[in-house]
Amino acid sequence: MTNKLKQRNNYPTLVIHSTDNSFGFGYRKNNNLESDQLFIKKFDNDLCNNLINDLYKFISKENLKKINKISVSIGPANFNASRLIVVLARTISQQINCPLDSFSSFEIIAKRIASKNHIFTNKKSFWIYKKLKRKGFIAGKYEICHHEKTDSELVIRETVLPKVVKKLESKELFFEAIYDDKEDLKELLDLSNKNLLNPNVDSWKNVLPLYPISPIN
Repeated sequence: MTNKLKQRNNYPTLVIHSTDNSFGFGYRKNNNLESDQLFIKKFDNDLCNNLINDLYKFISKENLKKINKISVSIGPANFNASRLIVVLARTISQQINCPLDSFSSFEIIAKRIASKNHIFTNKKSFWIYKKLKRKGFIAGKYEICHHEKTDSELVIRETVLPKVVKKLESKELFFEAIYDDKEDLKELLDLSNKNLLNPNVDSWKNVLPLYPISPIN
């Protein structure tokens, strides 16, 4: 491991996440789970301004400058919230010159769903979906890549990014997307830290919100 990669382990990670009706921040230092700090809040009438204010309540400007890695969820979730948290993450990444990567909301909950439903077989695949208010579904596909003795060692790969589908095929495994603010933030911190040494981490320019449907839907 190079000195540069060793140094990365000595700096904090910041994650930003949103669901259909809430958003949150997570902070972890030195990849130490005991250092985790979480902030979760339901949407209010002025999410745009309060998002920034709540971030600075959560983390000081001084500590924000020390952040070495940012990860953000890109949806599918509330349209405006996804857009705002991605813009916030991109802006911070650009200003403090640190790597930024992203994960879909379904990828973040995939491990919890696999564990809950005892899906541990290597190469076993399943779908996660949300029913649309109108016709159809948003669905993404996930595959078990590795599993050892404990759920914590379960590794899942996103093989199909969440997209709109007209119907769910009965021959496939499907599970409804159910968010859990606290658990999702912790999992996003885990995913972020596992990807910390990835030399191909996306730049802030490449991180965009996931919009499977138009805002009016």
